[in-house]
Amino acid sequence: MANPTPMSYVFYIAASPERVWDGFVSKESNRVLFMGAELEAEWKPGGAMAWTGPGADGKPMKYVQGEVLRYDPPKVLQYTFRIGQSDLASRVSLELIPETEATKVTITHDQWDEGDSAYAATADGWPRILSRLKTLIETGKTFRPH
Repeated sequence: MANPTPMSYVFYIAASPERVWDGFVSKESNRVLFMGAELEAEWKPGGAMAWTGPGADGKPMKYVQGEVLRYDPPKVLQYTFRIGQSDLASRVSLELIPETEATKVTITHDQWDEGDSAYAATADGWPRILSRLKTLIETGKTFRPH
C-alpha cells in the first residue's frame, strides 16, 4: 500500500507576509487558534517545537510536537509533525509569497507513514486552522473550530 497522498492548501490573506508569519509563529495567535494551547519553539533548524496544554487528567501534555527543519522568516517554515507521543512523523512546509494586497500561503503536509492515524484528523484540521488564521489576521477575531 502506498503512503497517503500529500496534503496541499493555498490561501490568500489580506496582510503582509510579516503579519501572516507572525500569525503562524506567535504564542498569542497560537493560543487563540488552538483553544489555549501553548506553542513553545526554538526557532532554528534542529530546534524543538510543541503545542502543549492540559490532558484529560489535567496534567500538561504535548498535543503536537516536532523539530524545526527550515526557518527563513517571513518566507519559509518547515518542521516535522507528530501527534502526541506517536513515533510517526510527517513534514509540514509553509511558504509565504507577497502579492499586491495579500500574501499567498501554501501549506504542504507530506512524508506520511501509511499507518499514521493522524492523517484523517489533520486533513480535516488544516482547512479549519487556515480559515481561522485568515479570519484572525484580517479581522482581529476568529470563530470556534467546531
